[in-house]
Amino acid sequence: MNALAITHRNLRLFFRDRAAVFFSVLSALILIGLYALFLGHQQVDALKQSLPGASEADITAFVVAWVFAGVAMITTLTTGLSSLSQLVEDASTGRFRDFLVSPVRRIELILGYLVSSFVISVLITLVTVVAGQIYLAIIGGPVMTPAQIATVVGYVALSSAAFVAMAAFVVTFMPSASAFTAVATIVGTLIGFLAGAYIPPGVLPTGVVNVVQALPFAQSALLIRQPLTHEALVRMTEGDARGETSISAFYGMTAKVGDLTITNGWALTELVGVLVVFLALGAWRMGRRIR
Repeated sequence: MNALAITHRNLRLFFRDRAAVFFSVLSALILIGLYALFLGHQQVDALKQSLPGASEADITAFVVAWVFAGVAMITTLTTGLSSLSQLVEDASTGRFRDFLVSPVRRIELILGYLVSSFVISVLITLVTVVAGQIYLAIIGGPVMTPAQIATVVGYVALSSAAFVAMAAFVVTFMPSASAFTAVATIVGTLIGFLAGAYIPPGVLPTGVVNVVQALPFAQSALLIRQPLTHEALVRMTEGDARGETSISAFYGMTAKVGDLTITNGWALTELVGVLVVFLALGAWRMGRRIR
């Protein structure tokens, strides 16, 4: 019951702070802005040359779906990280001492922070997914089927859980709110590149691609992109299997690290591994921090 109370308290504090909500999705908004100003035109023009038989409307729909898939992946991490600012604030202000003299155990405090961050990450990410689907429908692009929507929800939930666990471990080393802000800014800037959201992996050097696609961020992006872009990809390529395979590899819906093909099972296993390892490390570090 106390864990639920802490969760509710953290949710209320986060959503009441409009600045915190805004900065948690700032990286996603930057990506959308880059798409509107630069990335969209570049990708559409490049695909026109590769697929001269495809209509501009179908190409645009695919690029929009690809961009919003990147936005969704980025949001799973940045919102989970930003929502843990309350943990840093409570630690730096000595509020933990007030909690510990009340009938609240450390494990309940830890669960309260982790669950509230997970809920925030999933909710805001799904809002971006819905926004992307609405925009696709408005421009006449294909939207996801119910089965694909369920798949995206599952991938978002797993990604959010994994990255909240990772963030929980990282923030325990932050001594102050200013240090947390600096780290959050750096992470928000880098994550788009590490996930291949700003630039398609196909344009990067092979060595860089191998490093990037071995990271859990790329695994999350790969999984989320597949259902989000599938319908638009099929329409754009007119069902040409060879074209679908080539574009999927270029835009990060499939991945290889050297000669190793990253299957969905491999990607899911890596994210589950990140979740288990960092959940244990994060809970341990948070328990040491709460005193």
